[in-house]
Amino acid sequence: MSSERVQPYEQKMEKTLSHLETDLQAVRAGRANPHVLDRIRVDYYGSPTPIQQLANVSVPEARIIQIAPWEKKMLKEISRAISASDIGINPTNDGTMIRLVFPELTGERRKQLSKDVKKMGEEAKVALRNIRRDGNEAFKKLKKNEDVSEDVVSELQDELGKVTDKFVKKIDKAIEEKTQEIMTV
Repeated sequence: MSSERVQPYEQKMEKTLSHLETDLQAVRAGRANPHVLDRIRVDYYGSPTPIQQLANVSVPEARIIQIAPWEKKMLKEISRAISASDIGINPTNDGTMIRLVFPELTGERRKQLSKDVKKMGEEAKVALRNIRRDGNEAFKKLKKNEDVSEDVVSELQDELGKVTDKFVKKIDKAIEEKTQEIMTV
């Protein structure tokens, strides 16, 4: 549907949206979500490794994540990495597995998380607008360098604007869904 000149910008916008969705998964919404561990790296024989590659991660109850390392000596390393991270939960180590108990979110904390999520959405929209601006500038250069008519440049800019609008709606929807998830008690 989109022309080959608009396609690279559409792909960049797709990456922006998927990056936002990944960031939103890491936001704690009062329920245990194993994705909060995605950014945490554990020192595994000198190599920073994701927890999911070192242990079995499960959610036995709505507010508990269990981490059962395949090597028992990794318990301390995983606990240390979680404590040093920004998820704000202290790990409980019973000698065989680690438990993360998510406290019930207070109304104040829910409001703060909602603001954070909206800010993430705004940053993603700024990134989309920057991509659109870069595209529009590239299309203007086409007019000078390749002797493309002003009508063609205008059509390309309109098409890029429609693609941008489509992605802005997708970002708004993702933000709305995450905010609703956070505010649901």
